[in-house]
Amino acid sequence: GMEHMKQIPFHDVLIHGLVRDAQGRKMSKSLGNGIDPLEVIDKTGADALRFTLATGNAPGNDMRFSDEKVEASRNFANKIWNASRFVLMNLTIDKCEKPAHPEIADKWILSKFNRVAGEITENLDKYEIGIAVSKMYDFMWDDFCDWYIELVKSRLFDGDNEQSKLAAQQTLCYVLSNTLKLLHPVMPFITEEIYQTLPHDCPSIMISEWPKYDEALNFEAEEAEMEKLMALIKAIRNSRAEMNVPPSKKASVYIETDYPEVFREGAGFIVRLASASEVRINEQVPSEGTVQVVTSAAKAFMPLGELIDFEKERERLGKEREKLLAEIARIEGKLSNEKFVERAPAHLVEAEREKREKAAAMLVKLEESIAALGK
Repeated sequence: GMEHMKQIPFHDVLIHGLVRDAQGRKMSKSLGNGIDPLEVIDKTGADALRFTLATGNAPGNDMRFSDEKVEASRNFANKIWNASRFVLMNLTIDKCEKPAHPEIADKWILSKFNRVAGEITENLDKYEIGIAVSKMYDFMWDDFCDWYIELVKSRLFDGDNEQSKLAAQQTLCYVLSNTLKLLHPVMPFITEEIYQTLPHDCPSIMISEWPKYDEALNFEAEEAEMEKLMALIKAIRNSRAEMNVPPSKKASVYIETDYPEVFREGAGFIVRLASASEVRINEQVPSEGTVQVVTSAAKAFMPLGELIDFEKERERLGKEREKLLAEIARIEGKLSNEKFVERAPAHLVEAEREKREKAAAMLVKLEESIAALGK
């Protein structure tokens, strides 16, 4: 009885901010702006609601609740689900363990995962829940789903190198199941469900071992190399996207770099993920028109003629120019009309003048692009 009263009931108490409505108002009966969590759960699932609330959790701050935020969390749950389905469809192993012979992409993701697991554990120990959750999100979405899975697809499908295929499968399984453990406190349902279908060593994810920082998974050199390759792939993709070049249109990539070995070994990634028809390193760059892309570790050149169909592009730019000239003529007409300038409110006249300036500047840019295409 009484002796229990002298014990400290809780050593730590986490007091979180208010959950307000989307406009920042307190939820109240009289305003009728309360949220029924059961309705949200019916619509988007409990994990999405929990994830949303945990994401907005910063000490001393209130958070705003909105349907868009829960939608974004549901999209994240879908992303995890789809990635896991892809992994499961490509697994032939029945045990989840670290790869014995990891390749550069494997070492990159293992090293990234290891660091993030260490950081998340620290954040959670300090009750920095919002920070921990946002790290889980970034790692899962960007590093694992958008990059690692894309980097290893060809190894899973090309059946010739069994050791390489095995390392890819082991890395996928190891990183995915351990990332699920990090996510589990916030998204208990989807993580348990997926964990059970993956090869696992524990009857439930709830009692499985929490991922600890492991010095053996620290591959700083390979991580830095992989990041050099990824930076170039991103830059080439962005450049192609700006020029509206479809991924199916391949082009040669000439690379000037102080790290020739890195890019030689990573040429396959550039071919697959940056639509390169071939990769040439520190060779003579063609003198005629090229598109240039620069990163901190390399400079890449792509022949313009392989990226765009000059005739089509000239036609498109010509049409743009005609449209723009017509627009300029319309504005000029308005501004040379004395009645408009005298009678219209000053701000409208000013707006037309601004439009004229913008259009003129665009025309200069267009003329430059047309000139750049040459004859």
